[in-house]
Amino acid sequence: MENFRLKVFRAAAHSLNFRKASEELFITQPAVTQQIRALEEELGVSLFDRTKGKVTLTESGMVLHKYALSLKAIVDEAVQAIAEVSGTRVDELRVGASQTIGQYLLPNLLAAFRKDYPGVSLSGMSGNTDEVLTSLAEHRIDLALVEGPALRSDVKAEPFMEDHMVLVVPHDHEWADQDIDVNDLQSAAFVTREHGSGSRRVVEEALEQAGLQLRSLRTTMTLDTTEGILSAVEAGLGIAFVSRWAVRNQLSLGTLKLARVKGLKLSRVFTVAYRLGAAPQGSAGAFHRFLRSSAYDATPRPTGNLTRPRTRKPSPK
Repeated sequence: MENFRLKVFRAAAHSLNFRKASEELFITQPAVTQQIRALEEELGVSLFDRTKGKVTLTESGMVLHKYALSLKAIVDEAVQAIAEVSGTRVDELRVGASQTIGQYLLPNLLAAFRKDYPGVSLSGMSGNTDEVLTSLAEHRIDLALVEGPALRSDVKAEPFMEDHMVLVVPHDHEWADQDIDVNDLQSAAFVTREHGSGSRRVVEEALEQAGLQLRSLRTTMTLDTTEGILSAVEAGLGIAFVSRWAVRNQLSLGTLKLARVKGLKLSRVFTVAYRLGAAPQGSAGAFHRFLRSSAYDATPRPTGNLTRPRTRKPSPK
């Protein structure tokens, strides 16, 4: 039903890489180039700027990309509507999650949801918060589960669970199982998440409220995964703030310990985001309601001797 040239264009516009677009579509790279060139000739404009060894969208390309996404959404809606009338519809739920949620919570959430909705076809993707919200805005996923507020004007976000960040240190570190003052952090070496990470944003805001700034601290390494950060701390490369869900195994094995920071509030909420407009419908709406009412019961209990009380199940609204 969809124009193939627009499909090729959309894949190339998303990755800004013709090779990746060819791999996604299972066609050759010259075929991608041919389809893009034919589309440019048909429209009489250049859609990509290929100068200096880098592919970027031209102004015309950015305009077309917006409409290509809208056309795909309309085609998808038409296919679903026809399937409903014919009785052949198979519900699909596409969920994106930031890395902490995607790795440590999403499998349990989807498994619990699947018990009540066994006929739903599930698919997921993960990335940092900014990447997941971009996928949501571009209609590549139905819902986004992210850490903290969704700082975009084109999506709406609602909290579904509370989380706490904890400070992890090597098992033989002088701060292991100790209470420290927030000013002590200025003498430590840190391993941090990359810019665009919801976890990094929470830490930066908490430090600022406590009178410190992340850039004033000594950062030895920046990594794009929580698992990489935990491995770096185990190796003695520094200390790090992570979600208490992420460090369950390491605390059980004794390879990492917690340090409790007095005067530093590191609580946050996990939120479910969807595109502005009507509330989620179908399987996306069902999963949205499930998160608001049952997410706490569906997840493993976090570990760690926290000074704050254990998170309570949110009340359904």
